[in-house]
Amino acid sequence: MTLKVILTRRWPTAVERALGERFDVVLRSGDRPMAQGELAGAMGECDVLCPTVSDRIDADIIAGGTRCRLIANYGVGFDHIDLAAARARDIAVTNTPGVLTDATADLALTLILMCARRAGEGEREVRRGDWSGWRPTHMIGSALKDKVLGVVGFGRIGQAVARRARYGFGMRIAYHARHASDAANALDAQFCPNVTDLLAMSDVVSLHVPGGAATANLIDAGAVAAMKRGSFLINTARGGVVDHDALAEGLRSGHLAGAGLDVYPQEPLVPPALLALENVVLLPHLGSATAETREAMGMRALANIAAFAGGAPLPDRVA
Repeated sequence: MTLKVILTRRWPTAVERALGERFDVVLRSGDRPMAQGELAGAMGECDVLCPTVSDRIDADIIAGGTRCRLIANYGVGFDHIDLAAARARDIAVTNTPGVLTDATADLALTLILMCARRAGEGEREVRRGDWSGWRPTHMIGSALKDKVLGVVGFGRIGQAVARRARYGFGMRIAYHARHASDAANALDAQFCPNVTDLLAMSDVVSLHVPGGAATANLIDAGAVAAMKRGSFLINTARGGVVDHDALAEGLRSGHLAGAGLDVYPQEPLVPPALLALENVVLLPHLGSATAETREAMGMRALANIAAFAGGAPLPDRVA
């Protein structure tokens, strides 16, 4: 029997075509998120549900899974899926790791450069027609060479960011993780078992930890206060890792020089406290947004669905 697969959003055309050649695929004609009721209904109609980070697959949705046996997530993060509820109903969950490492690392460096050189402020000034011409004291930013990049979370993406910063911009690297990493040796990176120590010594802090209860509001008011005065915070991980009210206060007070964010707790809503601040760069979740990466993510999801269909071990099972 051909598996019925439901996509919750539009996927790259090449991936939709490849899925359609092998399975009974239900595609989205538009590109809006499914409502919770639609998601619950889909769980009862398909063998495989393919959600994205914009879908909240909670226990109530999973309870509707009278037919669904696999949730093949389009993306590496899975904190929007209730894994315990999925396990309780014997529904497998997969993700798409590895393929978005370089794209996300590139975007983290984009945010670092935009913050350090005040590129967001400058671009807005030009568009408003407020630029009065070059002058020696205009919009002075910060150099990166010899500054300390503190990487919080030293997995694939954190390491990729560290390599770019070390070899591309001559930054010094420090990192916090559960354990010291052999990969840090080539970067001459300093391991900080205590995240507060890392925050205090870093000129730029870049977050690369998973979402979920363990990391919720990791950067809270206390963490912001512990950060080096004049430093920058970069988040391409998950929005819930940062207390945005505390961050906004740190930016308003001048304790932090700037921040660059690509993710938010309740997307597409952006915390209102940040919108009026000039010293923050706000991007619309572009971490994996290259044509090559988005197609590779879909093909990785396809590989998991194909393994499931063939009764083989799932390459990227997380539950």
